[in-house]
Formats: sequence, structure tokens, C-alpha cells
Amino acid sequence: MAPVPHEPADETDRIFALQEEVDQLKEAVVSHAVVDQAIGIMVALGRVTPDQGWAVLKDVSQHTNIKLRAVAELILIWGRNGDLPPEIKAGLEDALDRYGPTQIPEAPPER
Repeated sequence: MAPVPHEPADETDRIFALQEEVDQLKEAVVSHAVVDQAIGIMVALGRVTPDQGWAVLKDVSQHTNIKLRAVAELILIWGRNGDLPPEIKAGLEDALDRYGPTQIPEAPPER
């Protein structure tokens, strides 16, 4: 005999699975916001495009073996208080040298 699809145990399992999915989605939204803010800092301070800012974050993450979200969080902390771990600072400088800077629109050419 096939199980009845709406037995209490089935519903409990389904609720648990949905709650896990909701928690994962909440974490993804927070992570995305942190990364987007760090890209914004790269755009503003590094004078790169958003795509280049994303590439800079990935580059620093890969070369320091630190998760991208953690790199982004460290960059946000740096933006607030000026503190940046030396390995992140070195990786960031190297990556910005590779990906930028780009010319700011309507800014006089660099000499």
C-alpha cells in the first residue's frame, strides 16, 4: 500500500526542508549585498568598472585562498575604519594594478 501523501511525518519533513531553503536564501541575500557593497568600494576607490570590481574581488579571493564573501567583508571593514590585513592589501593592490584603473568620465587625463 502506497503512503498517504499528507501524513503528518511527510508534512513535517516538507516544512523542515522549506525552512532550510529559506535560511539558505536569506544567507545568499546577505552575502550578495556584502559582495555588491565591496564592488562599489572597488568602483569608487579603485576607479574600475563594476565588472572589473567583481574580477578584483575574485582575484584577491583566489590568490589569498580566502572566501570571496570574507574578502568582501574585510573590504567593508576597511572602508569603515581603514584596517585591512596585509595579505588582503597586497592582493588588492596587485589585482587593481591588473584590472584598472579606468578613466573617470569627464575627468582630465592623467599625466
